Amino acid sequence: MKLKHHNFHWRYKNLILTFISILLAVSISKIESIHQFLAGLGNFGYVSAFIAGGLFVSTFTVAPGAIILFFLAETFTPWEIGLFAGLGAVVGDLTIFKFVKTGLAGEITDIYNHVDTRHHLKKLFHSRYFSWTLPVVGALIIASPLPDELGVTLMGISRLNSLQFLIISFFLNSIGIFLIISGAALIK
Repeated sequence: MKLKHHNFHWRYKNLILTFISILLAVSISKIESIHQFLAGLGNFGYVSAFIAGGLFVSTFTVAPGAIILFFLAETFTPWEIGLFAGLGAVVGDLTIFKFVKTGLAGEITDIYNHVDTRHHLKKLFHSRYFSWTLPVVGALIIASPLPDELGVTLMGISRLNSLQFLIISFFLNSIGIFLIISGAALIK
């Protein structure tokens, strides 16, 4: 008897997993033992900020990375967190750049293709007047609290070499993390 093998395919699995990741990270952070563990990460110094920065750039790990960064803000200054988490974010962005080329961007493109069937936005971005906007929009996404996959993809479309990308990624991530941590400190 021959068994049939069915391929299971999730539509928008990256978006669904991102949403689940955020819910899970927020829920887990409210458990007292996990809360104490995250608060204890400050004992590992700048290594914790570096790791949190690496986690902060990915769609799947942005929520736990942000939670760790907020806990580190209780121990370190926003400048310290920004610099060391920025270095970790560069490693995360390079990983995304090298290994994840179509994941989330492909799903967003699929949604876009269903919403804008005549591709007005795509035509606009590929015109000679707006072609410079792709790296600028990518840079804004990298500097924002949004996960970096789409920003890295947009910057990858431009003609940046690896060194330019690394420098821009470090600067943007460091400034973005610094601003988020500073803003969180003001809210407290």
